Amino acid sequence: MDLNILIFGVYPYVAITVFLLGSWIRFDHEQYTWKSDSSQLLSKKGLRLASNLFHIGIIGLFFGHAAGLLTPHGVFLALGVSDMTHQWIAISAGTLFGGTCLLGAVLLWIRRMFTPRVRAASRWMDINILGWLALTAFAGLSTVPVSIHHANAGDAGTMILLAEWVQSIVYLHPNPELLRSVDLVYKLHLFVGISVFLFFPFTRLVHIWSAPVTYLLRSYQVVRTKRGLIRNREGSHATQARYDAARQPADGGGTRNPQGAAGLYAEHGRVE
Repeated sequence: MDLNILIFGVYPYVAITVFLLGSWIRFDHEQYTWKSDSSQLLSKKGLRLASNLFHIGIIGLFFGHAAGLLTPHGVFLALGVSDMTHQWIAISAGTLFGGTCLLGAVLLWIRRMFTPRVRAASRWMDINILGWLALTAFAGLSTVPVSIHHANAGDAGTMILLAEWVQSIVYLHPNPELLRSVDLVYKLHLFVGISVFLFFPFTRLVHIWSAPVTYLLRSYQVVRTKRGLIRNREGSHATQARYDAARQPADGGGTRNPQGAAGLYAEHGRVE
């Protein structure tokens, strides 16, 4: 068994198995560690910018890779998307989201390394996974010049081979021979990317499983401020006082004024 078969035929399934089984075992046995371990309370300086850049970038990369690599080639052609159009879309989106993710990851890594309070509360895997994600993004950006060269030459063959290899892994009929002639820079990107799944269950990345997607579908909550409650209560008391006054006998004559009371409550939506 040569290295190409080992890395691109066997290693992906090792990583996926650890990814799924490890996540399940951790959730079942160590739920108190199933969290994002936010360090916002320790230091807010630079966190909003870095975190937003990182999350926007990595979410865009995830869905972009999923759509571009898992969609069969024939589907793109049926939709009228030519190979070269697909190639340039992949280059543009990859550069945009990859650069955003890399910048955010580097800023987060610097913050975690050189902010004393955050550094003291960090575990070694917190630092390492940020560095590895930054390396993965950098490796992906390193493929862009090669992809641009292929696109300028009108060659989409490498892109098609990469998609076919990913689909062969997902459909459980691995074909590592597809990648034997692919440039080394793509292979490096694939290796570090696959390794993210291997490390996943042992890091804070597990909070991705608990992303609050259902929050978007929840019912609206009715929230009233304390100031509004006090104002409503005072208004109710004033209305009740006016109502009681309207029910009292007029000028000591022993009769009351029901029209006044009815009119008062009709104004407020209530009639006795």
